[in-house]
Amino acid sequence: MDINIPEVLAEVTAAFERYEVALVGNDVAVLDELFWNSPHTLRYGATENLYGYDAIRAFRAGRPSAGLARTLGRTVITSYGRDFATANTEFHRAGSERIGRQSQTWVRTPEGWRVVAAHVSLMA
Repeated sequence: MDINIPEVLAEVTAAFERYEVALVGNDVAVLDELFWNSPHTLRYGATENLYGYDAIRAFRAGRPSAGLARTLGRTVITSYGRDFATANTEFHRAGSERIGRQSQTWVRTPEGWRVVAAHVSLMA
């Protein structure tokens, strides 16, 4: 298996960066687009466990849009072959000492790169 094929890594990095811009800007349409529309998709959040695209979409629609700005650090994106990748990052929000962590599993679908599993957590 080829790890970090340059053009694949560039595609996933662009998708990850697009996701981040949409997240801090609360662009729900783009966030919905970038999650795989499947009952198999899941997202474990800091305070919620969401199973299936519909649950993730409903969460995004009802989430407050304030306080989403953050700074990323230690981002590691790795592609495995041409159709699978992971993205992991730490994040910090102004006014908080807590370190956030985000993991995403990305898969190439006919529609493009989509998150099929995600996890967000906060450290004390």
